Amino acid sequence: MLARVVTWEGGDAEAMKQSAARIQEDSSDGPPPGVPAKEFLLLQDTASGKAVAIVTFENEDDYRQGDETLGAMDPPGDGMGKRVSVEKFEIAARFEA
Repeated sequence: MLARVVTWEGGDAEAMKQSAARIQEDSSDGPPPGVPAKEFLLLQDTASGKAVAIVTFENEDDYRQGDETLGAMDPPGDGMGKRVSVEKFEIAARFEA
């Protein structure tokens, strides 16, 4: 499995909370078209204005398609800060407690 990890910095706390609520609401039907994701996590530290989005994919083809689709989307909105990185990771271990 692979993960697409995106980091934003300089966000406004209230805008970050609103963006997270919109994402939660929009995700009730699953990921957006063109994003064959297995899992999505949004981590936020509203006090520092930093957010990290982690999207997991089953294989390289799914990652490539999802990365292309997500990269073409509009930014998450005013107040989320500046996207400072987009990184690709191999998921080496995972478990749920």
